[in-house]
Amino acid sequence: MRPYLRYILILIAIVLLLTLAAALEYFGIIWHNDLFAWPYQVKGLDVSHHQGDIDWHTVQAENDFHFVFIKATEGQDFIDKRFKENWREAKKQGLLVGAYHFFSMQSPGARQADNFIRTVPKEPDSLPPVIDVEIHLNHDRQKVHRELLVLSQRLEQYYGQKPILYVTYDTYGQYIESSFPTHPIWIRDIKKFPTLDRDWLFWQYSNRGRIRGIDTYVDINAYHGELDEFLQRFTTVK
Repeated sequence: MRPYLRYILILIAIVLLLTLAAALEYFGIIWHNDLFAWPYQVKGLDVSHHQGDIDWHTVQAENDFHFVFIKATEGQDFIDKRFKENWREAKKQGLLVGAYHFFSMQSPGARQADNFIRTVPKEPDSLPPVIDVEIHLNHDRQKVHRELLVLSQRLEQYYGQKPILYVTYDTYGQYIESSFPTHPIWIRDIKKFPTLDRDWLFWQYSNRGRIRGIDTYVDINAYHGELDEFLQRFTTVK
């Protein structure tokens, strides 16, 4: 075979392999971040009504997840229609459950706290409440800090656990880094290993997971620690 033909065939093969890999990742069959998340043995999901009717028995029969964060509320009056069902059915399958609130600047933090407290039960061995901070970046920082602090303090007082803050790099840098230095962080990074200037507790490393029992893509997360540490931190039965 002539050298230039061999070169062309190799180039075509590389292009086809890259195209195949991109297609497999797009459809959630593989995910490059799985490689970076592989060392972490404690994995879990986060879900909302967008995942539809979840077959939690199948989810757990096919996998070894340890936790799930479930969307409960947003703003001062929105309640996720799947929250109660997901909370109940995930617990039946032995998953540690936690709830998250989607923070809004359209209503006071105190009213948002009331909405969450009315919706999310205070039960033993539940994960700490999560405040999802994905607001846009041109709000007044002092106002964000004030409303977020009220919300956080109310949740901590009621549930007895300091809320976890779910952040992107942008919202972390704009609103969280200098104002909430002691709150546990759940970082979203679906491209690479997290790079923050402080420790993270949870890491959302995939937003296109394909899990039997869930008909749509689902987020997959890792806990920053060993299983024994996870159970010691979040359960009363050691």
